[in-house]
Amino acid sequence: MKKETIDAVLKFRDDRNWKQFHNPKDLAISVSLEASELLEVFQWSGEDLSCPEKIGKIEEELADVLNYCILMADACGLDLDEIIMKKVKRNSEKYPIELAFGKKEKYTELKKEE
Repeated sequence: MKKETIDAVLKFRDDRNWKQFHNPKDLAISVSLEASELLEVFQWSGEDLSCPEKIGKIEEELADVLNYCILMADACGLDLDEIIMKKVKRNSEKYPIELAFGKKEKYTELKKEE
């Protein structure tokens, strides 16, 4: 994630003196609440799995989730790029291309073809 994006989120928080309220527990709750609001966009959408007419709302809710993730990383002293790359590496090990390509199964259910 661009440093300027992270800095803008942190500046917004700091300009309002909100850091005092941003502890990991409350930020984790906020991430979950905003993710639920993102999920709500798709509630009752029937066969429409992408909801293109709701892209503005999707954008808004996804931004809220990401903003709280930035704040959570800051509160915990974590580098977003570093933790994401560590997770991509871990997932690459759990989901090797030769086993996972085009499959939706969880890594514990992927089997080598014999």
